[in-house]
Amino acid sequence: MEFLYTDKELAVIIKPVGLDAEGQVPQAIAAQLGGEVFTVHRLDRNVGGVMVYARSKGAAAALSRAIQDGTMIKEYVAMVHGQPPESGDWEDLLLKDSAKNKVFVVKRMRGGVKRARLEYRRLTAGETSLVRVRLHTGRSHQIRVQFASRQYPLVGDRKYGSRGGAEAPMLFSCSITFPWKGKLMRYEALPSWAHAAGDGV
Repeated sequence: MEFLYTDKELAVIIKPVGLDAEGQVPQAIAAQLGGEVFTVHRLDRNVGGVMVYARSKGAAAALSRAIQDGTMIKEYVAMVHGQPPESGDWEDLLLKDSAKNKVFVVKRMRGGVKRARLEYRRLTAGETSLVRVRLHTGRSHQIRVQFASRQYPLVGDRKYGSRGGAEAPMLFSCSITFPWKGKLMRYEALPSWAHAAGDGV
């Protein structure tokens, strides 16, 4: 487990692809640092990147409030098939089919449907394009399904239409910003495939 920051109340880490964010990752943090570890947000098992965990109930409450009031900012990089417009601000209605563990864009509000919004900018363009995404809502599979619904599935995301190119979706939590005791904390990291795609990430 790679740590970007630790103190008595926080642990900021780079989650490896393949570990469960709500079970295996907090267990690994506790094994290295000791004490209790509380999950306040999540990443899909097959997605890696920067996450913050609480090491006290007070920190968990403060971080949860930051999520609720929108002061925790999460950004991602993704490699998508095709060439989306240079930037976008997308809002959709999403419905999760828990039996299939798949999310769908739907046309109208009804039971179980949630609003989802993201902003993005395209960083490189070609047969595949690198995009940087800011989430305004944290819905299950949100980035994956919003891009796939517009015919730009994430490279490696076979669940949502990719036909190859990687073993897992090329999606990475690259930046997290949150208020903490009167200061604004910000941590960033990039995967090797984003570095390789070009400058300006």
